Order: sequence, then structure tokens, then C-alpha cells
Amino acid sequence: MKHLIVLTGVLLLLITSCKTSEEKLVEKALKIHEKATTIDSHTDTPMLFTREDFDVSVRHDPYESSTKVDFPRMKEGGLDGIFMAVFIGQGSRDSLGHARANAKANQIFDSIYSVVGRNTEIAEIALTSDDIYSIEKEGKRAVYMGIENGYALGGDLSNVEVFYKRGARYITLCHTKNNDICDSSTDSLEHNGVSPFGKTVITEMNRLGMLIDVSHISDKAFYDVIEQSTAPVIASHSSSRVICDSPRNLTDEMLKKLAKNGGVAQVCILSSYVKKTPTNPQADSMRMAIREKYKNYENLSDDQQKEAGQAWRSINKLFPPVLATVQDVVDHIDHMVEIAGIDHVGIGTDFDGGGGVDGCFDVSELPNITIELVRRGYSEEEIIKIWGGNFLRVLKANETLASK
Repeated sequence: MKHLIVLTGVLLLLITSCKTSEEKLVEKALKIHEKATTIDSHTDTPMLFTREDFDVSVRHDPYESSTKVDFPRMKEGGLDGIFMAVFIGQGSRDSLGHARANAKANQIFDSIYSVVGRNTEIAEIALTSDDIYSIEKEGKRAVYMGIENGYALGGDLSNVEVFYKRGARYITLCHTKNNDICDSSTDSLEHNGVSPFGKTVITEMNRLGMLIDVSHISDKAFYDVIEQSTAPVIASHSSSRVICDSPRNLTDEMLKKLAKNGGVAQVCILSSYVKKTPTNPQADSMRMAIREKYKNYENLSDDQQKEAGQAWRSINKLFPPVLATVQDVVDHIDHMVEIAGIDHVGIGTDFDGGGGVDGCFDVSELPNITIELVRRGYSEEEIIKIWGGNFLRVLKANETLASK
């Protein structure tokens, strides 16, 4: 019997020693990924909830369905917590437009609660920085909520607290167009940064402990937020402008300011914000036609939203975009860590809002980012910070500093 035990031990040693260095690296990375409390700070998955063919409890093929997130794939990808965006496209800034935006936001909140309520065995709403740990222990996925575009407030400051009580834990101050809060990074100069109303919004968010999200806002608005906020802020889905020159990304000076503020920049993996890749003029023309037909997605009914989504997906099938890679994504992480420091970088994929690269096309492939981080020499402690530790620290700080 003793000889058998010794022989078994020798065989196991031989099997282990036969592993290639790459196999050992992957094994190490997967162990770290499993150990980390992982958070994706920005997805647009709620936009899928009106699709009759989409059930978030069922695994979908990302290439057939053009979807990037569902609960089974979250489990496959080892994603413990996810921020689902209550996204509101910018519309008219009058009483009717504001009323529509506010109503639409509440409708999306309702849809998220409904979806999670139908899947209580695999998911649970999370509201605090500590919730993810208890939810993770139960083997469930934590679903946080954030508002993308402060236009959802309808120009009414009291709605900041209303949405906080509904579960929103951040507000992306604007989207691709200016609103009453601030200027957008992809629109003309209007407020020269944050408006007087926007300053009251920032103060109210600080009071409640709600994260201020600087993704999408203009450079001047960014610096205004940093100057005024009494709590650390986030960029829920923004990469490095030095690596990929897009106004949606952060300059090195902005990264330094964000770090000094104590905040965190969440690297976006939407390919066009990761690397400039070849475009197809015919596909671009067709996409522009869809934007024009659906008025840049402003004030769409559920049926119109479905139609627009189907049209967009059909173009992607006809003309598959050339994607950046996981390696390109980690190039951003490398640079942002070098500039801002290891405590100020995380990941916000923008899945279902365009996010996805070669090697991390959907949520099931998130471990590939960890594998590349290990390949580049990041330690377990550093990877755990990037995958959620830094974001949770900032969320905790906002909770602590709140005066509500």
C-alpha cells in the first residue's frame, strides 16, 4: 500500500512537471480570477430586456444573438457583480422631453427589478459596497444599477434622491450630447463645463453617497467635477487617450487628477475606444442612415428600439467590424496604471452598448484579461484591485462620506 501511495505521488509529480509554461500561467491566472471579487462597472444589458427573444437566465451565443451578457455567461466568466445601466438617450430639453426621460428611466428600473425578481436563485440586487460579498457567498450574481445620462433627472434636483432610493449608485452626468448638467465630450461648448444646475447635482450626489461618473463629459466638465466633488469620483467606462485618441478617453493629466481625487478609471473595452481600426465606408453609411431614421435613438418607443436594434445587428452581420484585442485592452491598463497608479484603475466593459474585443467578445471570456495581466507580470494583489477592489474602495468611500 505504501509503495502504491509513493507511485501515485510520483505520477502526479510527473504529470505536473509535464505542463507547459503557458498551461501553468493559465492555471495561475484562473485561480486568481476565481479568488478576485470581480465587478464590471458598466453594461447596457437592460436595453435587451424589451426583446422578446432575450431571456437573461438563458445562455445565448454572442454571434447569433448579438448579446454580450446573461447570467449563465456571467458565471462562466467569473463575474461576481455587474452594473446595469439605466441608459437614456439625449432628447429635447423642455418639459415634455424631461418628462419622457424621467418616465423612461423609471421604466428601465422596473425592468431590472422584474428580471432579477424572476431569477432570485441566481441574481440579487446590490445596493452597498458590502452587498457583493454576501451575494457572492450565496453563489449568486450581484446586480448594481447606475444611470447613464443625468438627463434622466428631468431637470429636477429632487430626482437625484428619488433615483438613489430606487437603487442607482452612480450617475453618468451626460452622454454624447450636452444636457442641463454639463457639456459632453462629443458636443459643442455650451456651459463651459458644469452648469450651475450641475453643481447642485454634484453636491446632492455627494450628500447621498452616490458616485459621480465622469465618463462622456467634456474635459472642462471633468476638471469642474474634480474641483467641486468632496468624494472620490469614477469614470465607469473610459480608457487612455494617449493609447487611443478619442475625446471619450482620459488624458494623462486627467488620470493624475483622478488619482489625486482618490477615484478610479474603469477601462472600456469598446473596440473603437481601445484602438483605431479600419472602417468600412458602406457599413458606416448604413449605420448613419439608421441613426438618422431613429433620430439618434431619442424618445424611441419599445417597438422602435427593437427595430433599431435589429437593423444595427443586421449591419454587423453583413460587415463584421475589425476588433481590437485583449492585448490592446491591457496596453491601456498598463499605461493607466503607470500614470494613475495601481489603486486607480478598473474595468467597465460597455457590453451590450458596443463593448467587446477579439479574445473578450462577451462576458464569458473575461478571464482572458486576467491571463494577459498575469502574462505581463501583475501580481495577485494587483489583479484583485483592478477587477473590483479599487472600485469597491471608491464606493465605500462615498458611502462613508455621505451626510444623508
